[in-house]
Amino acid sequence: MGGPGDPPEGTPDGAPNGADDEYRSVVFDESFVRAARLQESSAQERIGDHAPAVRRLPPLRRGLSRQALILVVLIAVAFGTAIYMGVRHPYQSSQARPPVAPLRMTVIPLAPQGRVPGATDPEQLYANSPAAQFRTGAEGIPLPAARRTANFSDGQVITALTTAKDYIVRSSLYPEVLTGGEIRAVRVLLDPDQLDQFDRSFRMPTGDGRHAPTGWLVRFDPGHAVLADREIRVQGTMSVIEADSATLEVTADHTFVYALRPAGAGARAEASLFTVRRELLFRFDRDDLRLHQAQLVSSQVQAGPLSCAEDHADRLRPLLAGQTPKAGGPAGTDPYASYGATALCGTLADSAQPKM
Repeated sequence: MGGPGDPPEGTPDGAPNGADDEYRSVVFDESFVRAARLQESSAQERIGDHAPAVRRLPPLRRGLSRQALILVVLIAVAFGTAIYMGVRHPYQSSQARPPVAPLRMTVIPLAPQGRVPGATDPEQLYANSPAAQFRTGAEGIPLPAARRTANFSDGQVITALTTAKDYIVRSSLYPEVLTGGEIRAVRVLLDPDQLDQFDRSFRMPTGDGRHAPTGWLVRFDPGHAVLADREIRVQGTMSVIEADSATLEVTADHTFVYALRPAGAGARAEASLFTVRRELLFRFDRDDLRLHQAQLVSSQVQAGPLSCAEDHADRLRPLLAGQTPKAGGPAGTDPYASYGATALCGTLADSAQPKM
């Protein structure tokens, strides 16, 4: 008889019952059997080969899953792409580029032929000088039309021009630089390979053609002269060319006219004009363009009125209203010196002075 809970005709075939439940935990599916390391020999095998009842099977060789294989392929592709971009990236490592040339500079003082003219009103001086039509400040440094070159885009050409202009403005127009105290505003725009030369110039200034602070920027001796008018007059030109497939060059030629008074003399003292012409050559590789910095390759400076008998490598000491140049020429030149520069001096033409 069936139990109290069984159907009258017994449990149907294939339906679970209490007895099957007892063995369910020891029933193995097909995948488990296939994965077994031991296999029972057939009766025929045991009769014919006297084989043991069971034999050990070799371990299964499992290949990579599809997901793992795809991951390996993706990693290989990414690694190969990284190597390719490292070789072909347009911004090559600075270690692979040619060394940056040191700045070569020339500072030529221009001595007046007589007394320096002056006036209490700086505007009067400007109006009666060749700077009458010059623009004021950075407006006098307009950028030329920027066009792409064979190897540089419009944007890269514009970056070269604007970086060169920033250097000119900071090194020629910033009042805090002109007074001789601030240099960092100029230093941050230089290629790192020129910083040692720049720092040495201010730490140990000398007129050797490489280490004169006045070759890097315009600055006056603050104990000698101060600005009488912060509206500095400027006129000049800029141009850009592709020097080679990896380099842009910017040439800048500007004349700056400053109105100065004696330090500590007060606003009622006579002012005079001081003129500086700077011809600068900048060079830019792709690292410089990306980092908004420049290589200053050449600096040619003419400035006056100055006395040729004084050293102007560190700071400029202009001749002010009513003054005349000291007797004597520039310091002697030693042709045997390894890094010496020829001492130069010029004469400031009367036509360059205000007609008072």
